[in-house]
Order: sequence, then C-alpha cells, then structure tokens
Amino acid sequence: MGYSGARGGLEAILAAERLVRDARDHAPAPWASTTQITARFRLAVDRVQGEAGLYHEPTAADAFRQAEGDTLEAAHLVRAHRSTLPRLAVSEAVDPDEMVVLRRIVPAHRTPDGPQLLGRTTDYTGRRLERPAQAPARVPTEAAEPPERTPEQRHPTRFSALLRSLDLLVEHPRPEAEPFDVTRRPARPPAPRSAVLASMARAETGALVSLWYRSVLGPDGDIHEVTLGEVRHGHLPLRVRHPHTGRSVEIGRFRATETEAIEDLDGPDEDRTRFDVGYGMCFGHNERKAIAMANLDIACRRFGRTGPLEQLLLLTTDGLDSAGFLEHLKLPHYVTFRSMVERKQAMRATGTATEPPGRDCQ
Repeated sequence: MGYSGARGGLEAILAAERLVRDARDHAPAPWASTTQITARFRLAVDRVQGEAGLYHEPTAADAFRQAEGDTLEAAHLVRAHRSTLPRLAVSEAVDPDEMVVLRRIVPAHRTPDGPQLLGRTTDYTGRRLERPAQAPARVPTEAAEPPERTPEQRHPTRFSALLRSLDLLVEHPRPEAEPFDVTRRPARPPAPRSAVLASMARAETGALVSLWYRSVLGPDGDIHEVTLGEVRHGHLPLRVRHPHTGRSVEIGRFRATETEAIEDLDGPDEDRTRFDVGYGMCFGHNERKAIAMANLDIACRRFGRTGPLEQLLLLTTDGLDSAGFLEHLKLPHYVTFRSMVERKQAMRATGTATEPPGRDCQ
C-alpha cells in the first residue's frame, strides 16, 4: 500500500483526538463509572471480554467507555492492553461439569434430568421500549434474594448424558491432549478442533451468527432443522499450579456460557441411527455466540474438511482482523490510487484497453 502524509497531518491528527476527548469530558451527562458500566451494560461488557480474549470486567468496562460504546473498538483496546501483560502462569483445563449453573434451559426435552433454570433473561417478554420518563416510579426496595438451590440443581446432569445412555450419540476420538493456543500462533486450515473452537470463542459475535445462519439456510431459503440440546450460564473455577508446592490452587472464578447442539445425521457415510453433538463455550453471558459455535462445530466436523467453512471460521470471523482491514481504507491512499489512474491513462493512450483479454499487447 502506498501512503502519503498530508501537509499538517500530525497537527490534524492531534486536533481530531482533542475533539474526541473534549466531547467526552464536557458531555452534559456525568462520566459513567466502571461499576455503573459493569452493572448496567453487563452483556456488552461480556461481549468485549469474549472477543478480546481477556476475562476482567473492570478492564472491559473501561474499554467500553473509552470506545464510546463500540464493542469492537473496545475489544481492540483490551487486546492491545492484554499484549502488554506478563504471562505469569497457565491455567489448568477445567471440567465444564464443575459449572455452578445460574441459568439452564433444555429446549429439546420437556422434563430433563434436573431443573429448567430460566435465570436472568428477557427471552419470554415482549420487546417493548421503556423510556425513563414513561417508566413508572419505583419504590426503593431491598434486592430480592435468589431462590435457594440444592447442589444437584446447581450441577444438573447433561441432556447429552441421557442420549448417551440410550446409545443415541456418535462417539468421536478424544481431543488432542494439549489445546491449540490461538493467542500464541495463528491457526490455519486444516486445524485441530480446539483451534477452531478457540477461534470461534474470540470471533466477532455478529460475524459468527451470520455465518451460522447462512450454514442452516438451504439453496431455496428454507431453514434446515436445528435442535438445541442445552444452554448453560454459570461460574467456573480458575486454577493454576502453585509454583512452590505444585498443587492445584483455585485463584478465582469466571462466568461462561456453554451450549450443546444436536444434529440429526443423515449423510450417506453417517450412522443414521444416532445423533451428533456440537459444542460451544465463551466468556461471560453470550448465548448467541455459544449457540452459533455449537452448530458450526458440527457443520465443520461434517463438511468443513471438504469445504470452505473451516477456512471461513479461522480466517474471516475475527472482528479485529476484518474491521482492521476495513478501517485502514480510511487512511491516505494517494499514491496507490494515483498509480491506478496513471495505469488507466497509459492503457487508453496505447489502446491496450480495447484489446481482447489474454493477448500480449505491447
């Protein structure tokens, strides 16, 4: 790419940055605190954490505020910040069955083993806009205590375990011992399943949902049958090895969303008497991403090795890559475009523009 700095370019850049800061510092509303953002914009903060690949709510909230609500820009800020942090330890693999479930729905079964925990959601309410001036006055009350749940309810048996007990699931080889770390080296097709899942966990949510929707649409626009087995949102432990004792130590907890999708196998080389299960997990509460991940996991396993799906998942769904390329188009391209203009003029002057394609024109 050919770039050319305009005269006075540095002064213009500094002035543009000052306009952003002045508008932010002199806004009519007070500056939102980090605590307010994490409490009021919970889902946006979780989305920033997932797409940035760093679980720390205050950092994601600060980035969200600095980016003026642009979640993609906020994720970019967090990733840049993440690159400056030292890597003190590597966390141990966690068993998803350890999740303390806050929300659990099983759309595929009316009475699953364990409760249906609706949790905190607006899935079942009408989309009616409430404006502050129209909202009824609320009398301050103490926050309602969450209902008491037994350990069995907070750690319910998976719906896929029921299918496995009925011998209805396809068995796959165990995954690789060491998961692929997409933060240390780029994943390129063909890639192990852990690399694809990790790439989807950090993918831009909208890009992933769009790709999933296209994958379930048939050539005639009809939607292929999709069954969602289970969706969970809850807390998982974070453990590392103690540097002196070598023992596993829990140093914190983090929230995650986990999904299992069920696929009805009907391919010529597939066992049509069984189902397959796709898996998705991401930071925070982001059910759209986890559901898309689970369905794309199955699609990639069934068709990705022979089609472009795996390449699309690995190379085009990262929001920072795609948006970064798009954003760079706003930078000066004077030299590049001038060379294109001169090439067109030279072709017109020599008459090569009217020659048939493929002929060697001198």
